[in-house]
Amino acid sequence: MSKLYLIPTPIGNLEDITLRALRILKEVNIVLAEDTRTSRKLFSHYDIDTNIAPYHMHNEYKVLQKWIDRIKSGKTIALVSDAGTPAISDPGFLLVRECVKNDIEVDCLPGATAFVPALVNSGIPSDKFVFEGFLPVKKGRQKRLKLLSEEERTIIFYESPHRIVKTLSLFCEFFGEDRKVSVSREISKMFEETKRGSAKEVMEYFEQKKPKGEFVIILEGK
Repeated sequence: MSKLYLIPTPIGNLEDITLRALRILKEVNIVLAEDTRTSRKLFSHYDIDTNIAPYHMHNEYKVLQKWIDRIKSGKTIALVSDAGTPAISDPGFLLVRECVKNDIEVDCLPGATAFVPALVNSGIPSDKFVFEGFLPVKKGRQKRLKLLSEEERTIIFYESPHRIVKTLSLFCEFFGEDRKVSVSREISKMFEETKRGSAKEVMEYFEQKKPKGEFVIILEGK
């Protein structure tokens, strides 16, 4: 039966993928990948020879209808991102929405998502939380933080190594220097690290230690 599969891929250790995900990646007609070079490394590791085509933020509008037509014609397609679950701060939403509009079955497998382990091991309440993903790079950044300053639930952010110190300094400004924060980087990789403390303490830590890798920030609610 033709359908769209959303397949989570490892965020670090290549063993962090399910047996079902591997089976489906071998069975589908084609795999759409955020970066075909990254996906080919995973495919090579697990001897997957399914054809791969690019599907990313720069071409998704252009190729969207093409892939909808392919599925409607009887093809089964899988979508993967570079790491983690598609459509979580990665391409995927547009394709899923269009499949739903066209009564195409969508099946999202459970699997790796960076914010879940970061949240669970943060020591900050995980019963209620809000996922923000990446803050606006420039325009709207401070306006968003001002709005979130009244949020009582735990807040989850993604951030790059180039902006992590600046973001933590803004946290000190908008949320207070003593607000608890947990910053995880390189989750499930060799140099995985989690730094916990006040916003000021963690900011000062990364001012002294050159930040590397992708970051997940868990911020205590008001």
